[in-house]
Order: sequence, then structure tokens, then C-alpha cells
Amino acid sequence: MTEKEKMLSGQNYDSRDSELIAQYHRARKLFQEYNRLESEETNRRSELLGQLFKYKGSGVWIEAPFFCDYGEHISIGENTFINANCSFLDNNTITIGKNGLIGPYVQIYTALHPLKASERIIENKEKGTSYLTATLPVVIGDSVWIGGNSVLMPGVSIGDNTTIGAGSVVTKNIPENVLAFGNPCKVIREL
Repeated sequence: MTEKEKMLSGQNYDSRDSELIAQYHRARKLFQEYNRLESEETNRRSELLGQLFKYKGSGVWIEAPFFCDYGEHISIGENTFINANCSFLDNNTITIGKNGLIGPYVQIYTALHPLKASERIIENKEKGTSYLTATLPVVIGDSVWIGGNSVLMPGVSIGDNTTIGAGSVVTKNIPENVLAFGNPCKVIREL
């Protein structure tokens, strides 16, 4: 099993594997070019996002700057708007439905590490220090609004038509058709 296959299946993997590093560098080139483009260059912007992501629906708009790890594990549905300074750490899949609104500075994480340093840090004389990393996917439904400065942790899903208040830290699944916010994020009421 390759390190990429381990990563996508949620097993511990070596994030410094040569295949993963090559994909990392490829993504950096694409989103750095994207981030430098003038806003009027809509065709080139769309082309770059199409190369970067696994799937990009029509009408997707992403404000620059935007950051991700690999890009190729991200799928974004039609007419979704992503505001400036978002970071999507797509060590596993990130799936965002159609008609979504993602506020500025939203961070989506899929990677996690053992809590105890003695279980997390691997000393190897030949390869140097490395860290155990595993992943879980993140799924965001259709017509979801995620307020600015929110953080979505590995493995969470957010149901359709839900609003997540600004500054929330989503540590558990949130159902559809609700308003939820806080740290940790919790359901406040149905919509």
C-alpha cells in the first residue's frame, strides 16, 4: 500500500513520502499562481481551480488568497462561494456541496496526530524526525453557510441548509437545517 493510499484510508502514513511531496509542490504552484491573478482574469482562475481540485462545479468563486495541501482531494459543488484567506488541509477528502457560503479565514482540517508526544514523534537516524499522522474526511452539505474564522476538525460532517456561526470550532457532526455555533460548536436551534 502506498503512503497516499494509507493517508486516504485514515491509516498512519509518512507525509514526507516522495509522491505526496510532489503533489504538495504541484498544488503550491497552482494556488500561488491563482493567488497572484487579477480578479478580472476569471477564465484563468477557473482553469487553475479545475486543475487543482478533484471536482469544481460551475459558478464556484474563491477569493484570493486561498491555501490547501494537495487540492486534488477537494470537491466543491456548483455556485459555492469561498471568501479570502481560507485554508483547506486536504490530507483526506473535503467535500463541499452546492450553493455554499464559506466565510473568510475558515480552516478545514483532515489531519490528526496522537495526543501524547511519545506516540506522535518518531526518531529515525536515517530519515530524521517524523510525526505520526492519520486523516479523516470532512463533508459539508448543500446550501451551508460557515461563518468567518470557523475551524472544522477532522471527520466532521455538516448537514444541508445549516448555518455555522462565525468563530465556531466544529468538533462533532452537525445535522441539517440548524443554526449552530460556539467552541465547541453546538446546535442552538432548528431553522
